[in-house]
Amino acid sequence: MIDNLVSHHRILGIDPGTLFMGWAILDTEGQKVSIVDFNVLDVHKLDGQYPRLQKEFFFLQELIDRYQPPELAIETQFVDKNPQTMIKIVHAQGVAIAAALSKDLPINEYSPMKIKMAITGNGHSSKEQVAGMLQRFLHISDEDMPKKLDATDALGIAYCHFLQLGLPLKAEHGAKDWTAFAHQKGLTDKSLTGPNQQLLAALQSAKKRK
Repeated sequence: MIDNLVSHHRILGIDPGTLFMGWAILDTEGQKVSIVDFNVLDVHKLDGQYPRLQKEFFFLQELIDRYQPPELAIETQFVDKNPQTMIKIVHAQGVAIAAALSKDLPINEYSPMKIKMAITGNGHSSKEQVAGMLQRFLHISDEDMPKKLDATDALGIAYCHFLQLGLPLKAEHGAKDWTAFAHQKGLTDKSLTGPNQQLLAALQSAKKRK
């Protein structure tokens, strides 16, 4: 896993959806991460679930051919009170996984809570808070921030996988947790008393900026 940290690596992140599918391509070089591209595939105007799934399948195949990522990171274990919504999301997840497997890409699955924990340190963070922290970590300008959170969700999935590859927290000058890491990146307000308050303030600030 350390070898992955010192060499170039490309990650495709997918946020599966039945109407909008978020996707993101990240390049990593050691501890440095750069955005290659990220956006949303809009299929909501297509008539019927299966034409939408077909569009997503072929789009992902084309995306993989274009960017040549060696692996896929995808959000799974989606839970919703509406069983029909869950079934549709599972279909979208399956289509994305099938598209990756058709191109011989390894699959890396992450739960929503794990992704949020990796990005913000809080498994119950809002999508806006995740987007705000990613904007800071990856230095995304306000103009380049997408309007739809599906895109930043996909970016978060890819970034979560990057963290799993080499755990930059441990290599970042001895940072042992997300509060220490956030301090080093200048993301917290050190004038506040407790470390949890400092990190929470950063999350709240990110939410206000949206």
